[in-house]
Amino acid sequence: MRFLSFIIILGLIYSCNTTKKLGDDKSPKAYLEHPAEDSTVYELIVLDPGYETFLLSQAQPINFYSNNYYQTWNVRYVAEWNLRHSDALRYGDFYETRINYDALEDYDIELNYRLYNYFLFIEKRYGIVLINRGRTP
Repeated sequence: MRFLSFIIILGLIYSCNTTKKLGDDKSPKAYLEHPAEDSTVYELIVLDPGYETFLLSQAQPINFYSNNYYQTWNVRYVAEWNLRHSDALRYGDFYETRINYDALEDYDIELNYRLYNYFLFIEKRYGIVLINRGRTP
């Protein structure tokens, strides 16, 4: 599947970040860019035009759950995503990018909310279950 490039930039703006050259999109990608040492800006870049629409359709407001809740799930989702990314022979090239998420880093609730919903988006849009949460699809 080919997707149009769509970039979402979020985070508090305290400094400038460099841009990244992006190529053809054959599968959805998410990047979590870490800031320079003296910066507190984090970016979540999602390259899938359906993500923003999905995010807007979510019934829960950003503060429905705590930042800790989102972070706990994100640690699990990112670990599974990166495992699949590192084993392309088994899982294919769908997990083309590695997500750099540090469990010890204090990301704000907005970034954690958006990343959490990215994983829910992948599950709903592509029917991929990253973590079995005991729900039926």
